[in-house]
Amino acid sequence: MSTSGSAAGHDQPQTTDSRARTTDSRTTAATSTVLAAPSPDRARWLALAIVMTAAFMDLVDVTIVNIAIPSIQRNAGASVSQIQWITAGYALAFAAGLITGGRLGDIHGRKRLFLVGVGGFTLASALCGFAANPEMLVASRILQGGMAALMVPQVLSIVHATFPAHERGKVFGMFGAVVGLGAVSGPLLGALLTEWNLFGLEWRPIFLINLPVGVLAWILGRRFISESKAPKALKLDLVGVSLVSLGLLMLLYPLTRGRELGWPLWGYVCMAGALVVFVGLVSYEKRKAARDGSPLIELSLFRVKSFAAGIAVQTVFGVALGIFFLVWTLYMQIGLGWSPLRAGLTGVPFSLAVSTAAGMSVQKLVPRFGRKVLQAGALVMGAGVLLYLWEAHRYGLAIASWQMALPLVVMGVGMGLIVAPLTDAVLSEVPREHAGSASGLINTVQQMGNALGLGLVSVVFFGEIGDRLSPAQVGPAFVHAFQHALWWVAGIMGAIFLLMSALPKRPAQHVEGAADAEPPMVEKEPELVS
Repeated sequence: MSTSGSAAGHDQPQTTDSRARTTDSRTTAATSTVLAAPSPDRARWLALAIVMTAAFMDLVDVTIVNIAIPSIQRNAGASVSQIQWITAGYALAFAAGLITGGRLGDIHGRKRLFLVGVGGFTLASALCGFAANPEMLVASRILQGGMAALMVPQVLSIVHATFPAHERGKVFGMFGAVVGLGAVSGPLLGALLTEWNLFGLEWRPIFLINLPVGVLAWILGRRFISESKAPKALKLDLVGVSLVSLGLLMLLYPLTRGRELGWPLWGYVCMAGALVVFVGLVSYEKRKAARDGSPLIELSLFRVKSFAAGIAVQTVFGVALGIFFLVWTLYMQIGLGWSPLRAGLTGVPFSLAVSTAAGMSVQKLVPRFGRKVLQAGALVMGAGVLLYLWEAHRYGLAIASWQMALPLVVMGVGMGLIVAPLTDAVLSEVPREHAGSASGLINTVQQMGNALGLGLVSVVFFGEIGDRLSPAQVGPAFVHAFQHALWWVAGIMGAIFLLMSALPKRPAQHVEGAADAEPPMVEKEPELVS
């Protein structure tokens, strides 16, 4: 470009030779540009690998703790309340900070916030691994959840800002596979690390394994991820942040501690008060948007049918997953008396089924059948839950891992058909400048759903188990409670099927990349900054 600009800057008329030289110079510059093109292309795929590694690290960390709970309780001397907060504290901090994290990325740069989140998550993992007592472990887990809230919203935002519309279907398919793999790899990895008892550290390696991964992700992310932010100046909505955090804490704290405290009256009052806070939040955000156009939550996003419907499905789906995964772990390890390793290995068929189905869903099935694929996924997953319920009732305490394989594969296929296209359906019609806010909302409602599911575990699972059981009564009681919880999960999948009727018939990525649109080309994002 500088060569052609220089040529155009001569005062005298160009001769034939000078025009030839200019043409040759321009041809050379164009050739150089073409030759250089693969480099940024490779860089963005490397950036995708980095952010997906961070997403995988977070997903694994959410589930890895469950499998190690007996070891933590035994070796760290943690009480039941502390064990509850080791898992719930992470979810609370994560849910409360996600929308804020997404908006901070829009304002200060998604790459910058991603690196801050990765660095903080890695540090918090070290604090968890070297925790001197249960209190320190609980505090470190809360910090870890807060750092994940800065890191996770940037993942989808970076993907949204880096990849053109016609490539996002493939990218979200890969993301769905990572989600499925991470959801079940956590228990398996936690089982292996706990069983191996590396260097006599018992449960601590489940956190320390994040250190090399986090350091590598930070170093490579600093080099290969392109910075992006909202094109117009935005300000952090501190009042909105406060209202969101207050409302979520008022809702989730009583849910996570209700059973332990005997479901006191103040808990119900607190949860009812959370609804009042959320109503106040909506009212305030409307005024904030009208005043300076920089609200924490872009309420205009809910006018996009695909976003509003997808958010509803995502919330209810989170409830189902929150119930199932915790109950499943307790059922296998405490009810059936299986070792952590056996419990972890039992989940491998589920993991493989989710990953395979997620890839097929976006790349093969959704382009042909559209929304019907997601609805089929809800029905298939529900059928898998009912099959699991039948086998648990038939075989009782004598059930074997191989007998669980069929219902787990069916459930995994159903989940895989949902996770990848659902993400694209929610995000791909969202304006680029609000990608961080939308991403934060997606993750927040999923975490809210998970937390609600964890709270419901007290009702649908522990509510079926007596307070004082003899050793001989523990197994049958847990098997019965597991079956009761599965009825709830099956009912929720039916509700998800009905909600999916509000999704667009054709997912948004196929609207953006439709055949009658402009030819696919690499888009240069106006909001990318060097």
